[in-house]
Amino acid sequence: MTELVGFYPGSFDPLTNGHLDVIERACKLVDTLVVAVGISATKKNPLFTHEDRVAILEQVLPAIGTRTNTRFRIVDFSGLMVQAARDNGAKLIIRGLRDTTDYNYEMQMVGMNAQMAPDLQTVFLPSSPPVRHISATLVRQIAEMGGDISAFVPQIVLKALKSK
Repeated sequence: MTELVGFYPGSFDPLTNGHLDVIERACKLVDTLVVAVGISATKKNPLFTHEDRVAILEQVLPAIGTRTNTRFRIVDFSGLMVQAARDNGAKLIIRGLRDTTDYNYEMQMVGMNAQMAPDLQTVFLPSSPPVRHISATLVRQIAEMGGDISAFVPQIVLKALKSK
């Protein structure tokens, strides 16, 4: 039987409980999940460096992999996401959806990706109700203003922030 590889791209700045929800549920669909951390030269004021985001994922994913019997690979990517997915042997692109705003944006992206990479399929995983409201952008803004983000992120993120 052929191994099914999924590709879950994002900035993960910061990694949120919403991201973890999507990752956990994506594990039910694939044998290996490639978690792809985007490298952006234009992103202003990141909460964490690219290296810190990768390190956080390296600490969080093994427990999920053990629990779900899923293998993980953490990779960097820049440029076209579909090319990075292909380069990593993925057949599925995993995207999380919080609301209709996400859906409208993601549908445009699916259309463009389908033109460039008809061999890849996109799977939408709607966020579970307890985490549906969590936005990494809003969490980042709250953290930058000194607010409490403990309800929105895993403990490892809080520890990483304290050590900055």
